[in-house]
Amino acid sequence: MIRQLKVAHDTGVKVRSAAMITLKAMLIHAPEQLRHDMANKTQIMLARHLAALRPTTLQTPDDSIRHTLRSLARRWQYLYAEATELEAMIKDLVTRTAPQLVEPFGIGVDTAAEILIGVGDNPERIRSEAALAKLAGISPLPASSGMTSGRQRINHGGHRQLNAAIYHTVIVRIRFHQPTIDYVARRTAQGLSKRDIIRCLKRYVIREVYHLVVPAKNVPQITS
Repeated sequence: MIRQLKVAHDTGVKVRSAAMITLKAMLIHAPEQLRHDMANKTQIMLARHLAALRPTTLQTPDDSIRHTLRSLARRWQYLYAEATELEAMIKDLVTRTAPQLVEPFGIGVDTAAEILIGVGDNPERIRSEAALAKLAGISPLPASSGMTSGRQRINHGGHRQLNAAIYHTVIVRIRFHQPTIDYVARRTAQGLSKRDIIRCLKRYVIREVYHLVVPAKNVPQITS
């Protein structure tokens, strides 16, 4: 259920972004006063104002650009409302299925939804923490050479959406989570690169996630 709603949500968000990009590109061709009025407005304010345009004729380029801007703005508003409605439904399913997933710092509803989709699609493969790490493409890979030994690199395989969700959690923690900020400073002082630190943090997060989903992974509701 979560996977199906996520498909509708994610594709809708892409189209919404494209509509706003096109709207701003077309706004360049609008009359000077209209461009001036739209300056520095947020996306919501921009769409609200342009959707309220009332062109009455179709005789000049100024008329056609007003029709165009109104159409794009109304499209954006529709897709915004649709995405908001889908987000609410996804949040309801996530909190009913695995409320413990949204409790840790940096794991929001969207990230939790991707975790549930990854776990739900592959329940028979997740027999251990290492198995979940491998599924998410977070298991370390050796990167030693004739000059160095014991080095590891980030795995670029696995479930890419799940990997991206874990990466997003790591970035949020690096920016706003004080224990993670302290960890990054300590590991940087030890000579680790940013990529190596992120790899370690992703491994930590997937370990945390595993212990959150294991108690519930055999419950029917988790199948997404």
